[in-house]
Amino acid sequence: MSKIQDYIKNDIKKHPELRKGYEQESLNLDAAVLVRDMRDDLNMTQKEFAKYVGKPQSTIGRIEAGSMNVSMGLINEIATAAHREVRLVLV
Repeated sequence: MSKIQDYIKNDIKKHPELRKGYEQESLNLDAAVLVRDMRDDLNMTQKEFAKYVGKPQSTIGRIEAGSMNVSMGLINEIATAAHREVRLVLV
């Protein structure tokens, strides 16, 4: 476990109400990497990728920056438009 994971785990123990916020931030960062990887695989700019998947460039930018609370529905829409498939995996 990394130092940041230890910190988060201990912080949640002390303040259980923070769990939901940490989980959303984790989802946001996972989505950022996922969308950036899709875009890189297609060798597109944010503007090109946004047009390709039918979303505003600002949405793609916010997702990639990790600053947008993303839903699985939005990720699925983007993946489907990019001819990709979303699979959930429990670890």
